[in-house]
Amino acid sequence: MAIGLSEEHEALRESVTRWAERNIPSGTVRAAVAAEGEERPGFWAGLADQGLLGLHIPEEHGGSGYGLLETVVAVEALGERVAPGPYVPTVLAGAVILASDGKAQAELLPGLADGTLTGAVALGASITGTRAKDGTLTIGGVAEPVLGGASADVLVLPVSTDRGEEWVAVDASAATVTPVRSLDLTRWVAKVELDAVTVPAGRILDRLRGSQVLDLAAILFGAEAAGVASWCVTAAAEYAKVRVQFGRPIGQFQGVKHKASRMLVALEQARATVWDAVRAAEVTGGPEVSADERAYAAAIAGVVAPDAAVLCAKDAIQIFGGIGYTYEHDAHLYYRRALTLRALLGSSGEWAEKVAELALNGVSRELEIELPDEAAELRESIRTEIAGIAALEGQEQKRALASAGYVMPHLARPWGRDAKPLEQVLIFQELKAAKVRLPQMIIGAWVVPSIVTYGTPEQQERFLPPTLSGEMIWCQLFSEPGAGSDLANVQMKAEKVEGGWRLNGQKIWTSVAHFAEWGICIARNSSEGSKHEGITYFLVDMKGAGVTVRPLTEMTGENLFNEVFLDDVFVPDELVVGEVGQGWKVARNTLSNERVSLSSGSGGTGSSVPDLLGLTGRLGRELAPAERQELAHVVCEGHSIAALGLRVTLKQLTGQEPGADASVRKFLSTSHAQHVSECAVSLLGSSAVVAADMKLGDAGYWNRAVLSTRAMTIYGGTTEVQLNIIAERMLGLPRDPEPGK
Repeated sequence: MAIGLSEEHEALRESVTRWAERNIPSGTVRAAVAAEGEERPGFWAGLADQGLLGLHIPEEHGGSGYGLLETVVAVEALGERVAPGPYVPTVLAGAVILASDGKAQAELLPGLADGTLTGAVALGASITGTRAKDGTLTIGGVAEPVLGGASADVLVLPVSTDRGEEWVAVDASAATVTPVRSLDLTRWVAKVELDAVTVPAGRILDRLRGSQVLDLAAILFGAEAAGVASWCVTAAAEYAKVRVQFGRPIGQFQGVKHKASRMLVALEQARATVWDAVRAAEVTGGPEVSADERAYAAAIAGVVAPDAAVLCAKDAIQIFGGIGYTYEHDAHLYYRRALTLRALLGSSGEWAEKVAELALNGVSRELEIELPDEAAELRESIRTEIAGIAALEGQEQKRALASAGYVMPHLARPWGRDAKPLEQVLIFQELKAAKVRLPQMIIGAWVVPSIVTYGTPEQQERFLPPTLSGEMIWCQLFSEPGAGSDLANVQMKAEKVEGGWRLNGQKIWTSVAHFAEWGICIARNSSEGSKHEGITYFLVDMKGAGVTVRPLTEMTGENLFNEVFLDDVFVPDELVVGEVGQGWKVARNTLSNERVSLSSGSGGTGSSVPDLLGLTGRLGRELAPAERQELAHVVCEGHSIAALGLRVTLKQLTGQEPGADASVRKFLSTSHAQHVSECAVSLLGSSAVVAADMKLGDAGYWNRAVLSTRAMTIYGGTTEVQLNIIAERMLGLPRDPEPGK
């Protein structure tokens, strides 16, 4: 899925992609590489005919009257073709002029929209200006490098005057423009020199700030960076499927598979942060977005997107191998484009410093969902019902929540509310507003969907009500010694006896088994067929005869995990879930719900960005530059996870499949709390020598967090397993070979 989410945006992207495939073939790109200067490309008139130059420009000024998001969708699609020419500089010039006040809009925007004018924006310059009594400015100085300046008709420039920084739009014919060959071989930059050039009052871009210009550049360059990264991910993955080495496709080797997966993760982070920066820049309805919040979102995109493009391009070259390093292959053109975009925006470190400054000053961004009008009536109904439940107390309130289907509302009635995504969002919002907390189900949240789907009516009536109300505690008896993440490698034996089954074997890494009442257990009833066959899913009484629980002491010194021994444990037939021998199908249902739960937050560690920022306020010192950089990258990661989560929800609200957004969010969430706590311990310095004990203030709290979060990239499927899943399911890379093959 690309930056745009709606059906309209997907249709626009598809249309631009098809047009670009026809009009910007490889030969056109290579012709731009060989050219001795930069001119309007042959497809320029086609861009205008398609309306792609003026998507963001109001109809009154000759544009299509859409918005910046539509332009970003087109920029990403053309970035995938590494399109040469001044398209991005021109739409940036239009966006900057549109953000200003004055006569320049009416004079220049129609030409930029219909393609009769091209534009360029100088993001840095040494130009000074003196104002005359008639309001004109006389300017002089140098601006370089200016992307697209060599072929521009209109130059948008910053000028230092007695009023501070001002911006002007001047005709390129009034300046001396010297083309400069760029690292990006498909687009030139230029040196712009001005000597006593008079700028009419109508060409002074009133109320325009340099920060606005940079934010717009971060969005548009970020969108193009996402397009570059998208090509790199797709092309590298397709190559890895067919390139054979050592008798099999290289995409089957985990080293390649994991590299490609991390490329996809970076791409989706770039898309999510650029998408949110656009949303912040052009709010229509909903809560007002402050200037600081817009700057915060743009700065995060300025860090994430260019870096993602560079990473994806260099890793694509690595996957292509020797052929990818040649001049004839297109990979280096994308690498050059990525490096150039990042250089033009300014270093990632500069943008990260901006993120750190804003975050340390208390700026954040709440990612709220804009709901359709029909939500109002449904919200009122939910609010009324929750108000009645909120008046109850203790366990009575929790039972009422379970009975009303609010605990897991997506489930079918009577266990849920058969709630569609919109109703689920409203329920979450209204429970939060009423300060009603759902029961703590722990492992039960993974158990319930499996019993709902595969359990008998008797099992459902017996186990679901107390589980949903938090009164029945469960554990999961899946992992076994030596099996690791290979959960289908089940050795525990299930022997059929009169009236039921006898289970014998050992389980390990079983959370909360030392106080759980019931356990879900998979055991092997047959050795015939594949390893996924002959497995049965049982419900085990953890207080029954033959069950021995031995707590494992983790590195924190605490006991959450356990090893469990089942010695001739009897399980009656009525406690088999699903069909005998088909337990792996039931277990997969459990595992899918487990991984969703694990990805939904910090895993109960309390390691979050707000906690980290709270610590910085208590340190009593200024952070060093390196510390601010580390903090900024943790903030950017947290924001990208939140943006990905919102994108997943919005897709579900419109009936779409979440796609890569959901998988990437799960992957990032497992390690984010680690990064937060590691950053905190780093900031504490020598104070972090105290014991990992939450009673010992900040140092003890964060030392415990840095130890406890190490488990997050292991339980629920290791990081490496998650990378395999992303590679195989999202990129279509071949599955790992069966052992011995």
